[in-house]
Amino acid sequence: MSDNITPPPPAGPPAQGGFDANHPTIISLCYLGSFITGISGLVGIVLAYVWKDEAQDWERSHYTYLIRTFWIGFAASIVSAILWVILIGFFMSLAVMVWVAVRSVMSLIKAQKREPMPDPETLLF
Repeated sequence: MSDNITPPPPAGPPAQGGFDANHPTIISLCYLGSFITGISGLVGIVLAYVWKDEAQDWERSHYTYLIRTFWIGFAASIVSAILWVILIGFFMSLAVMVWVAVRSVMSLIKAQKREPMPDPETLLF
């Protein structure tokens, strides 16, 4: 009796119309979910640090991009919280929220196509 064990198919893009729950996608969704839960962004950053050592080629740029998104957004949120005293903080908080959301969606779109981020160290989108 022989064991015919077939190896799993290579990871590729999801089926037409499918959703690929790869690691950068999960982290991006955690960041976006933090607008509702307030805490899932912390889960996302922990996962990014845990998973970055076992990243595939296309994922490496996503981890750099997402980790920078978290820390820059976190620092900007602290500054905006301090600036609430002079009412500029409200507008800065909105800007930080939009910035984090857009960067998360950009990573999400690229991750679904399994494409690397073009410039992961940019402050822009």
